[in-house]
Amino acid sequence: MEVVDYELFAIPPRWVFLKLETDTGVVGWGEPALEGRSTTLCSALSELVEDYVIGSDPRRIADLWYRMYMGDHYNNGPVLMSAIAGIDQALWDLKGRALGKPVYELLGGPVRDKVQVYQWLSGDHPDDLADVAVAAVEDGYTTLGLMAHTRPARVRTREIVSNVRKRVDAVMDAVGESVDLAVDFRGRVTTGVARQLLSMLEEYNLMFVEEPVHPSYNENLPELSAATNIPFATGQRMYSRWDFREVFQSQSVDIVQPAISHAGGITEVVNIGKMAEAYNIMLMPKCSVGPVSFAASMHVQFAVPNSILQEQHDEFYAEQDNEFFNYLADESPFTRSDGYMFMDGKPGLGIEMNESYIREQAGKKTSWKGPTWNYEDGSVANW
Repeated sequence: MEVVDYELFAIPPRWVFLKLETDTGVVGWGEPALEGRSTTLCSALSELVEDYVIGSDPRRIADLWYRMYMGDHYNNGPVLMSAIAGIDQALWDLKGRALGKPVYELLGGPVRDKVQVYQWLSGDHPDDLADVAVAAVEDGYTTLGLMAHTRPARVRTREIVSNVRKRVDAVMDAVGESVDLAVDFRGRVTTGVARQLLSMLEEYNLMFVEEPVHPSYNENLPELSAATNIPFATGQRMYSRWDFREVFQSQSVDIVQPAISHAGGITEVVNIGKMAEAYNIMLMPKCSVGPVSFAASMHVQFAVPNSILQEQHDEFYAEQDNEFFNYLADESPFTRSDGYMFMDGKPGLGIEMNESYIREQAGKKTSWKGPTWNYEDGSVANW
């Protein structure tokens, strides 16, 4: 078997799908992501597929992974690792289809029967958060997450702390203690402000705080961790096991969140999960993109013992003519009950893509860019 062709589909507002084709007719699908930089990502994908994958046996996944990662002088980083992630997902999907086995079986077999999923809540105003929280609980979710602060702020510490409290209170008042709650700082505040927020949030018994500081300042995590009882999660902007080594060794986080479409795909996220287990740290693959990457995350969840919880954003793009399930010929693999998802035993990633819809969407203009935010004084803030 060898890969003979590929197609890339840039989907508005910011998704990319990769289809690998073989001489036997078996195909595999992957979903890399580099939000706001789809053109850059597609160029990297084309280079890697044409240089390393076309003409190769797709079943040699580890060999191809290292060739793509080590085959040039420059390694790691969001562009390369996101491109490798999409290719890696497609290779696993292809191999599973060829063997008639689900990917989790190829990873050693399932270690659990079901995976708990949690829902992020969107909304700028506390009342909006309360409404979507109630709807999520009614839909069976028992774990919810929300963004701590929706706009950048650097110096108005009292205002930041007050706004975060209002947002958390709104959700807790709406759903009570029937759910676990996570709060994402998104690395948007300084270490000092993070310290104050953590002190304020102690009373809520949060499940975790995500990205208490930007990953550029991970050396500050031990100090923050020592000052609070709230568990920390981080990792969506870290791209390989080498990036995670520092936080493992510092024992400053409880959960790592490599993104399945950014951190080298299934192969590397499994590697990161195995490293995390040796430090008694849990794995929670980050996935806030589309159905292929979500399916890939689920297979990791079923196969890695220290995995907990799976983020999902199935309605994230609903208002942008980009319904999650429209890309699937059959949405049954994503059936959920009481906040859990179950194995279905279908080969590969277990999903069949709706190619006609994908091609229709790929014909539309893809122009999404991340917003440029500014602090109160006009200086640029990180989105």
